[in-house]
Amino acid sequence: MFSKEEHSRLRAEFWTQFGQLMKPFKSEEGKRINWTNYKTGVKNVFFKMNADKKKCGIGIYLTHKDPEIQQLIFEQFEEMKTYLHSILEEEWEWELHTKNDLRQTISKIYIEKEGLNMFKLDDQADIYSFLKPRILKLDEFWRDTKEVFVDLTT
Repeated sequence: MFSKEEHSRLRAEFWTQFGQLMKPFKSEEGKRINWTNYKTGVKNVFFKMNADKKKCGIGIYLTHKDPEIQQLIFEQFEEMKTYLHSILEEEWEWELHTKNDLRQTISKIYIEKEGLNMFKLDDQADIYSFLKPRILKLDEFWRDTKEVFVDLTT
């Protein structure tokens, strides 16, 4: 069992190492990018990666406070579902109006891999190899579709 400080340090080291692994990769637009804190450029639309002692995952998170607007954005993603899955080369989970850890209503499109522990050195390479291709493919999808969401949310 780790102390709170040790837990925070190990988590920071994990994501710093992932950032270093991703440093050579540029966005689909040819720009340098902070992959661990991906900026979509669209308010209330986030690409997030997570890892803990039980699993890792990556997803698109919609956090608009108005549930109707959040649903509208989600429905726009649904219209692009076939295209998204063709780029990802797999199907992800789709959840409209679920609750996050803070009990806020969000919607998410995500995939998780169970049985991996970010605090075990033996699992870290597997987590990185799970997250890396998926964030790169999300970037490819976003290059082609971002403007639709910019227009939708402005």
